Amino acid sequence: MKTRLSSLVNQIKPSGIRKFFDLANNMDGVISLGVGEPDFVTPWSICHASIQSIERGYTSYTEPEGLLELRKEISNYMKNRFQVTYSPYTDILVTVGGSQALDVSLRTVLNPGEEVIMIEPSYVAYAPLITLAGGKPIVVQTSIDTEFKPRPEQIRRAITKKTKAILICSPNNPTGSLFSKVELEAIAEIIKEYDLLVITDEIYAELSYDESFCSIASIREMRERTIIVSGFSKGYAMTGWRLGYICAPESITQAILRVMQNTLVSVPSMTQYGAIEGLKNGEKHVMEMRKSYRQRRNLVVSHLNEMGLDCHMPGGAFYVFPSIRSTGLSSEEFAEQLLINQRVAVVPGNAFGESGEGHIRCSYASSMDNLNEAMKRMRAFLKSLKIKQEKADTKGC
Repeated sequence: MKTRLSSLVNQIKPSGIRKFFDLANNMDGVISLGVGEPDFVTPWSICHASIQSIERGYTSYTEPEGLLELRKEISNYMKNRFQVTYSPYTDILVTVGGSQALDVSLRTVLNPGEEVIMIEPSYVAYAPLITLAGGKPIVVQTSIDTEFKPRPEQIRRAITKKTKAILICSPNNPTGSLFSKVELEAIAEIIKEYDLLVITDEIYAELSYDESFCSIASIREMRERTIIVSGFSKGYAMTGWRLGYICAPESITQAILRVMQNTLVSVPSMTQYGAIEGLKNGEKHVMEMRKSYRQRRNLVVSHLNEMGLDCHMPGGAFYVFPSIRSTGLSSEEFAEQLLINQRVAVVPGNAFGESGEGHIRCSYASSMDNLNEAMKRMRAFLKSLKIKQEKADTKGC
């Protein structure tokens, strides 16, 4: 019998994150530090604007590229917040979340067999989306020694004649690392030298804590080489709304639009009206959430380092990525035993690629009470591991 599945789909592995979510959902009393989702409810003003749009009968299709009013607000936001200018008429597209933004961008720019350099540990969907677009993911591995940031020479070594683009995520999921402007300038020089594109996932841009976020598109001569994918899920606590966007040069957005016209009629209108309100009047809510996340980050990093789990201070997002190598357990063993023994759910680092092995991802998008309790339980778990090891050592003697 002929195979009924695409050879590309057969290359895709199940999500390593989903496995532990499913385990945790079937257990009582679990504190989840696994979900990459704000624990805040979407600000009421955004919800109200969306509800009002329905009450007013704004329930029809919108333009495939998104409501012009929303694209104008995104244009204003990009200029005022990140000093990059995009025309709302030609350079901005509204998508079903940041995931679709990345998907259609990759499908638009990649020819079969072309390579995309991605920095690992990386978000679980990057490599599969590159593969499904007919491309080949090329991994540049990083470690805690460099705060999970690549050295420029690593990127240079990964470039071949087939390299089409570099995919970056800052602040990063799963490590929380944030590229400084100087670090981005070094990457930009390589991109210009080899005439490459850069696809930058900026979904966590609003969640930068100790220094201002810098978009690589704002660096000299980089706007025309950059595709920005972003959205409202993280900064505005709108994960379930599934609303993202693309900012790129007209020659790229208009090609992406041809893909969208044949795969999506339009993004739901009511979510777009909510996002308009968010961009107009939601900054105070974003600032409040950012302040709370920063406090939580400091708490969790302090506890983890005190426990002996080496953890760098992430510059953004709402994740920490501590090393668990001192326990002698693999990432999956640690996560599974912590869940079973102490009812704390984390994600094993190898879900984010080989260089994530020896680490776990913990989300601090949870209440202070939950975080304190989770740290207490994790400390008890580590103590139990130490006691077991001491008994084993004594028995061996």
